[in-house]
Amino acid sequence: MDDFPLIRTQKPDRSAAALALTMLFLATTAFAADAIDPAALKRLVQQDCGSCHGLTLKGGLGPDLRAEALQHYDQGVLTSVILDGIPDTAMPPWRPLMTEEEAEWIARYLQNPEGK
Repeated sequence: MDDFPLIRTQKPDRSAAALALTMLFLATTAFAADAIDPAALKRLVQQDCGSCHGLTLKGGLGPDLRAEALQHYDQGVLTSVILDGIPDTAMPPWRPLMTEEEAEWIARYLQNPEGK
């Protein structure tokens, strides 16, 4: 082993990675509390969804997410797409980072952003 000092046989310390993932979860989800935080979820849609779907949600890497484009979708389908993503596309699953209730709120918000 002395001939290869860069090769390590010990397992990496995963506690730092677990802590970082936990902190990311708490920081990116408004979501640490039991109550839904509409302002935080609106920011999530604008910033995180907007990074792929366009800052005005008119489409980009991902499709148009404006209410008119989503009216024909069932809210349960939208919630599932938010939580589980779409395989073989750039749409990631958000289930590790949000609750089902938060995903349902986002689906309702996308279909009716004015709360009509």
